[in-house]
Amino acid sequence: MLKKNSAYLLALLLFSGCGIINIRKTGEPAERFNNYSEDLSISSLQFEDLPVPDFTDSEGAISGPINKDLDRRISQITEENNREKFVNGFTILIYSGADRERAFEVRNEVYSEFPEVQTYMEYNQPRYLVKVGRFINKIEALATYEKLNDIFPSSRITPDRFLKNREKEEKTEENLDDAAAK
Repeated sequence: MLKKNSAYLLALLLFSGCGIINIRKTGEPAERFNNYSEDLSISSLQFEDLPVPDFTDSEGAISGPINKDLDRRISQITEENNREKFVNGFTILIYSGADRERAFEVRNEVYSEFPEVQTYMEYNQPRYLVKVGRFINKIEALATYEKLNDIFPSSRITPDRFLKNREKEEKTEENLDDAAAK
């Protein structure tokens, strides 16, 4: 019996694939239901409006559970940032090589061509690095990079970490130098 049913099924599939048996759709076109509408408002659940909480204090400032949590989290983030000694940012690397004299030449050339730009020279054994600027994000570094790239085509923007209070220390050193000169 199973063989007979499977033979009928196989024959049906073959004939329908060859187009001998046509299967037609029955029913009416969907346009008939274009103007159909139904009001379900009587069967939907109705809820009362929720009261609006008042989170203003006696001075009229907004204070509530959300604001207290936000204030607490902001103070935590501020404390974490103040504990961090380094800042992640970007510098423009002008020179990287083992030649000390060439590193000084490049640094002096940057000083003479761009006196408004801060230049740093580092020695990471066995190479000298001449870097320009300290930028928080890459977009800030792009304007200076465009100026420098004409004279120093091998320059590139690189990620870097620097001390958070290094600028304050450098200003203090400059003030000490000025005081010693007087």
